[in-house]
Amino acid sequence: MVASLRERLARDVEAARDSLIETTRQLVAVASPNPPSDTHDVAAVAEALLRDIPGMTVERFEPEPRVVSLVGRLEGARPGRRLIFNGHLDTFPLLEELPWTVPPLGGVLADGKLYGRGVCDMKGGMACSLLAAALLARHRDAWSGEIVLTLAGDEENMGSLGTGYLLQHVPHAAGDANICGDVGSPRIVRFGEKGLMWVEVEATGSPAHGAHVHRGTNAIDRLRAALDRLKDLETVPFQAPPVVTEAIARAKPISEPLSGDGEAETLRRVTVNIGTIEGGTSPNLVPTHAIARADIRLPVGMTTDVLAARLDDWLGAMDGVSWRAIRRFEPSFTDPGQEIVRRTAAVAGEVLGQAPAVNMRVGGSDSRWYRPHGVPTVVLGLTPFNMGGADEYVLVDELVAVAKIHTLVAYDFLSAEQ
Repeated sequence: MVASLRERLARDVEAARDSLIETTRQLVAVASPNPPSDTHDVAAVAEALLRDIPGMTVERFEPEPRVVSLVGRLEGARPGRRLIFNGHLDTFPLLEELPWTVPPLGGVLADGKLYGRGVCDMKGGMACSLLAAALLARHRDAWSGEIVLTLAGDEENMGSLGTGYLLQHVPHAAGDANICGDVGSPRIVRFGEKGLMWVEVEATGSPAHGAHVHRGTNAIDRLRAALDRLKDLETVPFQAPPVVTEAIARAKPISEPLSGDGEAETLRRVTVNIGTIEGGTSPNLVPTHAIARADIRLPVGMTTDVLAARLDDWLGAMDGVSWRAIRRFEPSFTDPGQEIVRRTAAVAGEVLGQAPAVNMRVGGSDSRWYRPHGVPTVVLGLTPFNMGGADEYVLVDELVAVAKIHTLVAYDFLSAEQ
């Protein structure tokens, strides 16, 4: 009976291919750019999709005007565990000035590809989770506990008004496990991610004519020296847990061809990207002010406190230089031996016909909010094509595969004997 229902769920996902495409199109059709972190209109579409699922109750939260998040709850036949499907409603801006060949909000389907802003990051992934909940709603007598969907705003702005807000104010936004359908690949089960610290480094000097440099102090020179020390953060020693380093090494043959050569090394070290530099007013004037901003990513085993202490020591000793952290988030991971990771990897292998990689994630996701709350979390979503650029798209076959993985993992997790 269990095997036959499980097989039926897999067939039902395949039969719902057109419906899955249409759900994704409905979400893509409504702009939800961040900035300005506006999910008001797309949340109305998502709320209607949630309410179409029999037995689903829906709550709406708006901590700031037009930053809207939703929580949907679906109960099984008996008390049991709570599985969270997490997704974010906001996307990158449309950037219509880019060379789009299709309308950014058109949801154009062509040659097995579905196009539109946010289709991979991550409206397609949300559509997969919505379909999983809808199919499991037909068989509520076959599983225990509840399915909760947290569809959040503000992820592209680090999530404090979205998933972070929900976890702080809504008890049932947390649970026994979380599946996030954020962008990635169905061939890679992501169990953790690097931390981040965005910093601003500022330097001041004293004015002079460019021909009389001996009479002034060049703020850009001071900033250059400070940025050299900032890059030295990449050499600060640390010790990562063996379970993480071993997983990165095992995943490399599968993960790097999909995510780029060098991913494994990037996952294992601090990286400093100096993203912006501003200073000076004219080539023939000694600049009195300069400022730079950088994105620092931390591997598991490093903390933002350690890096901040180094910057205090190094930059604090420099005349005319100051720094501050703009954003901070610690690295996090779920032990790859956790049930939700093992089940997701097993189902992905079953659906795809080949074992997936089990690896860390270079970029951030809203899963970073769940792990500190003690919620075991995996990220499994769609492969990004042109994410954030023109003609963003996903493969429809992958859309179906991810929906099938979400559905079967949820069923396996909630029907397992405890």
